[in-house]
Amino acid sequence: MTSGRDRFNQVSGRTRFVVCRLFLHLAGEEVAPLLGVLNRAARQAIDSEGDMEALGLGLVEVCQSLLQYDTYWLSAANEGDVFWNEGEAGDYFNELFTDSAQRYLSEPDLNVPGSKDQPLSLPITRNLIVMITVAFEGEVPELENNLADISALKAGLKAIINLHYQEKLRAIQVHFSPAQLGDELTDDQMLQYFPELVPL
Repeated sequence: MTSGRDRFNQVSGRTRFVVCRLFLHLAGEEVAPLLGVLNRAARQAIDSEGDMEALGLGLVEVCQSLLQYDTYWLSAANEGDVFWNEGEAGDYFNELFTDSAQRYLSEPDLNVPGSKDQPLSLPITRNLIVMITVAFEGEVPELENNLADISALKAGLKAIINLHYQEKLRAIQVHFSPAQLGDELTDDQMLQYFPELVPL
């Protein structure tokens, strides 16, 4: 439903900004390959030095991979807000970014050499949390609803992909826990660090 303030801002031609964060919990030993996709996207994001086209392509790859692993989805959550001021939207994005970065083991150590020298007997986590935070222009109902439902979550991930191709994304950040192969995220740690998750 559109509020009176929304209608006034639309009439006055002001730009509508949405900032939202999506949490997705995948479970099962088979989700380990996703860590490779996520770490590759993280490396590409750093190498791109903030280029939105490159960041968007990495985000598309992450979203498509998550959609392919939908049989392993266990729980999810989302939050966000609408702004008519770009500075306020940026502040909220930074707030969500900082919160995601402080979650358990959500920062990959990209300075460590590749996995060639690592032992083959690394423990494989059964839990993986992916946190996607985006800021975009316009109105996308698929991302402005409760996404703690499998069909709604699929629609939300597809909407994020479309935002990249429509060139409406203004900021992108992907965090994930654990951030690298060999780290583990236990059920107790999930309850402690990700209390907002709702079973799908």
